[in-house]
Order: sequence, then structure tokens, then C-alpha cells
Amino acid sequence: MTVETGLRSPLYEMVETTPTDYWNDSCSIDELTYAIANGAVGATSNPTIVGEVLAKEMENWRPRILELARANATWTEDEVTWALIEEMAADASKLLVPVFEREHGRKGRLSIQTSPKLYRDPERLVEQTVRFHGLSPNMQVKLPATQAGIAAIEEATARGVSINATVSFTVPQALAVGAAVERGLDRRAAAGEDIESMSPVCTIMVGRLDDWLEVAAGKSGALLTPGNVNWAGIACVKRAYAIYRERGYRTRVLAAAYRNHRHWSELQGGDIILTIPSKWQKLFNASDIEVTPRFDEPVPAEAIEELERLVPDFSRAYEPDGMTVEEFDGFGATVRTLRSFTASYEELVATVRDVILPSPG
Repeated sequence: MTVETGLRSPLYEMVETTPTDYWNDSCSIDELTYAIANGAVGATSNPTIVGEVLAKEMENWRPRILELARANATWTEDEVTWALIEEMAADASKLLVPVFEREHGRKGRLSIQTSPKLYRDPERLVEQTVRFHGLSPNMQVKLPATQAGIAAIEEATARGVSINATVSFTVPQALAVGAAVERGLDRRAAAGEDIESMSPVCTIMVGRLDDWLEVAAGKSGALLTPGNVNWAGIACVKRAYAIYRERGYRTRVLAAAYRNHRHWSELQGGDIILTIPSKWQKLFNASDIEVTPRFDEPVPAEAIEELERLVPDFSRAYEPDGMTVEEFDGFGATVRTLRSFTASYEELVATVRDVILPSPG
């Protein structure tokens, strides 16, 4: 495999000249190798991503799936699938060990996601989180910013896990995550345990918020100015980031779920993380978009005004008190994403089933 050098790429320039870090939005070895060469200092995975990796690299993984199934004759298809997910994450995490060691644990981690089916069960989320934490020294664990997930985030943090809040789209969710992490860190510090090497992260899925608000506007018959909805996720990232700094939260904001170049270009310069799919990395590196700090530039006021006036769910997402923790699970973007992740997981299990029990024809 030929890996393109990052010495002059826009992404490499961004991480060299601004406080903004980027991660590879995949646990694929090939894609992560490319990303690291272009300045990436982390990576992530979820059921959708693992399914995409399998689709591209099935011939590499088919023998391992069969080996896992034969060596564990009583395992369910779900157990084989989770063993595969864990192994993919652990293998990919090895590529980031040099960064992890250089940065003393503050960077160089790979995020593995808890089961999307557990979003209502804090105890089982914590149990799976602790297991994943032990897979490798540089593992980060993704928990959903649901009502149960917020409780799990505090407990997992107190146990020394570097969490990555996912299924998160809004300022209220980000603030609840930040507060839960603070409680967990304070508990851990009070117990005399290390917190200096921990690196908690809160994702805001900018593109998925934009997607939902466009759907919500369509359902209500609101006619939006073209392009205004694509500022929604960016606005939430910038507002959450500002409040984090005001409150001294030790969690870093991460922007994910790319839909257009603004999700990269408008967020350059913030002390945040951008987790970027390989396809978008290559598009950005081939572009002539200037790398320049834009994070402190305000979102167009007319876009904010229109969205607040015409799409009530934007106000729920953008205002710090727009939702209570008890309302997180019913937010449209949350529901759509949980359903999507669950469906992707079921498709992944079906893919594993097709290897273990191939169709007779």
C-alpha cells in the first residue's frame, strides 16, 4: 500500500498551525495509516463503521470470523460479532500507540462504541465500557448521551475510563456530558486515583443534527433559506465550546458526521477534535480551501434567527436549557441515530451469520 505523505496536505497544515486535532473516522488499518501520515492523532469506530470496513476488507476478515466461530462452538452470532468488533478496535489501536506514548495518554486513542441496544441501561453500559477499556492501554469508549448514558458517563469516568460521548447533537447534551465527566473526575481525584492521563471527549454530530432539522422543517412546512440549516451543527459546536471554557470543563468537544466542507473549514482553529471519514479527508486534502483559523468567527446571525423562528428543535438544540436530560432520548436526531446504529449492528450480525452459515444456494 502506498501512503500519501501529509507534509504539505491541508489536514497536516491544520494540525501543525492550529490547536485543532483530527481523528480518522474509521478503524480500517489502511484508512488509519493514511490519516496518521496526514497528522491524525486518534480514530473511532461504531457498528456502521465496522460494517463498512468488513464490506471493503471481507477477504481479510473471513478466515478470522470462521476461526472465532469454530473455536467457540457455543457462542451466539452476537458473541462472535462482538469479538470481531473488539479485535478490529484493538488491532487498529496499535497504530496509535506512538502518539499515545508521546502525548502521555492525552492523544493517540481509538474509540470503540458500546452496544446501541444498551442506551437505556446505565449498569450494563458501564459493564461493557470497563471491558472495552481493558482491551488496550489507549482505548477510549463511546457511550450515548442518553438519560442512562449520562449516568454511565459519570460512573465510567470515576473508574478511570476515557469516555467519548456519542449520539450527541446538542448544547444541552454536551453540557450534561461535561458536568457528568467533572463529577466522575472529582470522585476519582478524591479517591487518590490518576486523572492526568485521561482524555474525555464529547462528540457533537453536526451533520446528523443538520439532517434532522431539515426533516423537522419539512414536516412543519417551514421554508428555509437554502444553506441556513447547514449552520446548525456548527453553531451548536461553537456555543458548547464557549460554555465549556467558561465553566472550566475538562472534556474536549469533538465534531463528527460530515456533510459538507464547512464542517471542517468553519471549525479550524478551535481547541477541538474533528473526526473525519477517509473520503472527506481525501477531498479536503485535494481541495484549494485555505487553512485558516475560522472558529472564532460568528455563525451568520440571519441563519440563527431563521432557524430559531421556524424550527423549534433548533432552539432545543442550541439553547443551553433547551432540553432536560430526561428529554434527550426523545429528541428527533437521537431517535433517528439510535435506530440507525441498531440497524447497522443487526446488519453486521447478519454479515457474520453469512460467513458462519453461508447460503446453500
